[in-house]
Formats: sequence, structure tokens, C-alpha cells
Amino acid sequence: MKTALSALLFCASLSAAATAWAEGDCGPAAIAPLAGATGARVQGYESIFESCVKDGETRLATRRFRVDGEKLLLTVDPQSLKTTLERAACWRCEETRDAEQAETRFLQAVRPPQDPDRPPALVNAGLIHGKGAGAFITGDLCPSHKPLDRGFIEEVAAQGPETPLTLSVSGAWIAQHGEDFAWLQEKARSGALDISWADHSYSHPYIPGLRDAQNYLLRPGVDLDREIFETEKILIAHGETPSVFFRFPGLVSDGALLERLKERHLVALGADSWLALGPPPKPGSIVLVHPNGNEPGGLQIFSRLLKSGRMPKPFRAINEAP
Repeated sequence: MKTALSALLFCASLSAAATAWAEGDCGPAAIAPLAGATGARVQGYESIFESCVKDGETRLATRRFRVDGEKLLLTVDPQSLKTTLERAACWRCEETRDAEQAETRFLQAVRPPQDPDRPPALVNAGLIHGKGAGAFITGDLCPSHKPLDRGFIEEVAAQGPETPLTLSVSGAWIAQHGEDFAWLQEKARSGALDISWADHSYSHPYIPGLRDAQNYLLRPGVDLDREIFETEKILIAHGETPSVFFRFPGLVSDGALLERLKERHLVALGADSWLALGPPPKPGSIVLVHPNGNEPGGLQIFSRLLKSGRMPKPFRAINEAP
């Protein structure tokens, strides 16, 4: 009996030590990727807006959830726009409002001032051009039966270690292309690329021949929150961190959709150089291609511009664009 009691106390002390170590680990949360993971791994997903403080650092939390039982936050640095997954227990958070954060670079990106020279448009609303030189290379991964165009990815990676690349990914693409997604993750882990994951909706609804005003996310019955959150959840379930950027399918939206996106504290990402449609890029361009197998013409144009020196350089991280 005494031996059994001693063993029980010993195990309890080990458990307490492990718990204390876990609670003391307050760095960004690292979620181990799981092959075939689904959004169901992420529980209790909530959209929030809180100002959080830890050891003199300030972050804005936009989502609260649990992964494998651990309470986590999706946070954004209000100046750099960098997102991280953080352990909720390590931060002191309180609810905030857009008006209270209006001077931060993040809120200015989410709610930019109206440009009088750019009237509201159904197509390509949001951020379409970045500041400074170079180019912001973005690739859309819409649902597709075709494999990832790895040649394009390799061409970008060949520009040097940790070359920035933004991939606007649909949750359904991840679910259907696990091997390609894992390959992209390895490119990032190896340091070949610095990938920012933009949300591109989950299902990317589209009916050929239907006019834009009734198509894409403007189709009746589309649940925008589901389209946003299910993609964020599957990214997190695979160990990735969603960025603050959202690209509307087809670049199509309206004022109501834009406002709802802002309420979810996401930055609408457009493009001023969709290569398959023109015009050619210029310094500061947000370049758009589709490496999902559906638009080889745009990738060919990218390759020609790159080889001829007509693609603006350096390639820059999308966080620098707003």
C-alpha cells in the first residue's frame, strides 16, 4: 500500500511539473501539422477583437479557439501586421473597438480612407497596389482537379532564400491537395520561401456564365463567415498561421461584403496586375497568377517577364503593401 501511494505521489509530482512547464512556455504556439487534418481539429472558433498585453508587448487578438484542448488566440501585431498563434493563458486581454485602434497601421489597412479617384467597384475592391519598389507576388489556389504548378513555385524560390510569396488559398483546395500543400509547407520550413497564407474562401463558389453581381460570394445563400472561418481553421489544423488578408473569389464583392469583411478584421486583397488579363506589372504592383493548374498562360507570362528583367524586383512580403 505504501509503495503504491509513493508511486502515485511521484506520478502526481511529474504531472505538476509538466503542467508548470507548459504554463511557463509563453512563446508563440507551434501546432504540429497532421496529415489529413480537417478544421474539426480547431474547436470553439470565435471572432473577437481584443487588445492583449504580455511583458510589454501589445497584440490585437481577432480569433479565439482551442486546438487539441489548448486555448489559443490568433493575434496580429498592430504595426507590422504579422500574425501569430498565441497561448491565451499568457496574455491579458480586454475587448477593444475599431475607433480605439484607428491610429494603428492594422486598422488603417482594414479600413483605409476612401480614395476619391477610385470610385466603388464590383470588381477588384481593396488593396491593389503597394508602396515602394519591387512587386508583391500572389498566387491563387482555388479549388481545382489539377495538381499544383510546382514549376512556378520553384521559379519564385530560385530568387533567393526566404523569397516572399503570398498564396491565397481556398480551404477546399487544401482538403483536396494534401500532398501539394505539404510540399509547400516544406518549402517554407526549409527557408526556400517565406509564405504568407491569405484566405480565399473555403468553397470559392462560381457558376460559369452567371453575371458577377449574382456569382461568387454574391450568390444567394452564401455564408461569408463560414467561407472565411473554415479556411482559417483548416490552415491552423495543419500548423499554419492565417494572415490578415482575404482575397475575394474572382476579385468580386460589393459594399456589403466589404463591410462584413472589415467587421472580421481582414484586409481585402486585390491586384493591379492579373497577368493573364493584363496590365503588366510596375513598381509596387500586386501581381496575380493562378498556380492551381487552371491558368498556365499567366504563369508563362510571369516566366517571360522574370527572364527578361521586366518583373519589378525585389519580391516583397505582402505585409509591407498597405
